[in-house]
Amino acid sequence: MELPGPQLRTLLELARGATMTAAAAALGYTPGAVSQHIAALERATGAELVRRTGRRVELTDAGRTLAVHAERILAAQAEALAAVERGRGEVGGRLVLGVFGSAAAVLLAPALHRLRSRHPAVRVVSREVDVDQAYAEVCAGRVDLALGLDYPDAPLPRDGKVELVRLRTERFALALPAGCPPREAARGALRLARAAELAWILPAPASHYGRAVRTACRRAGFEPRVAHEVTDTATSLAMVAAGLGVAPVTDLMLRLRSEGVTVVPLTDALERHLVVAVDAVARRRPPVAALIRALGEGAVPEGVVGFRAADGPGGAVAFPDSGGANGAPRASGAGSTDGAPPSPAPGVPEEIPGRGADGRTDRPAGTAAGDGYERAAAP
Repeated sequence: MELPGPQLRTLLELARGATMTAAAAALGYTPGAVSQHIAALERATGAELVRRTGRRVELTDAGRTLAVHAERILAAQAEALAAVERGRGEVGGRLVLGVFGSAAAVLLAPALHRLRSRHPAVRVVSREVDVDQAYAEVCAGRVDLALGLDYPDAPLPRDGKVELVRLRTERFALALPAGCPPREAARGALRLARAAELAWILPAPASHYGRAVRTACRRAGFEPRVAHEVTDTATSLAMVAAGLGVAPVTDLMLRLRSEGVTVVPLTDALERHLVVAVDAVARRRPPVAALIRALGEGAVPEGVVGFRAADGPGGAVAFPDSGGANGAPRASGAGSTDGAPPSPAPGVPEEIPGRGADGRTDRPAGTAAGDGYERAAAP
């Protein structure tokens, strides 16, 4: 009895509750091919594996039993493949990499160029995935590894089957229309609470990013007033430049667009981690390790975005008690009367629990060894 990997993956996709059409889309097949895979498994096992219930299908008892064993079979196949590749000496093979928009635009091409120059036998197929689904895409076997974002205030799941390899930690700053930093910005940084009455440009609250920012704002004592709900980074920054609101920003995000915005560091600790989600077994494959290394080399060393004012016109942002006429910010060096604590010098990160003297951290504050969070190996 033969149980090919592609057919077993199709069964597992259906076991997760997908329709024939959804399973086909997730796996890159036609619905007809999905039906053929199931029919072939039924012939091989001599048992009915699925039954139709209206427009959906559900697994029979035999189908659920085979699905449990399918995971073990596929894991054993992955172990065997990794062992063969390690023994072969040559780094090669085909990988499917899940990517999301901003990371693909900034990191993907240079990383693939580095990988090809070192290991021309490695073939990478990139597939765009929802950044919040990176972990799930690897768990489901739809991609071998995926770039993702992990927020301490809205973390990705961890179940032991998939590891998160951190490439970079970024600290958020606040993007304002060019030419209108508040008075704290002139001293180097801004308390998040000072932006409580501004119009915000944020992703939906159901997203990991949207939830993380809202959590940080609530910790600072306010609920952000979201004027525009936008997911695309370049669009958000274009709206900031047009004076339509403010938005969180990191160095990686600024590579997509920086014209017409002023970037002000925040005193509040609001971070995200650029990670690679990878199957724990697949990570031992030489081509997977080589790709992770190439991606890591493209990640700029972590740190805080320093005060940065781009050239170009921008709308006015009126901060409460900004001290100027019509809400205009005070001149550089103007004093504060609201009891704000001293701000760090431009470009100097605050001391953050869990960080060393150089500002780097091996894992997020509050996590422990063995939690599946690892830093990419040095090249």
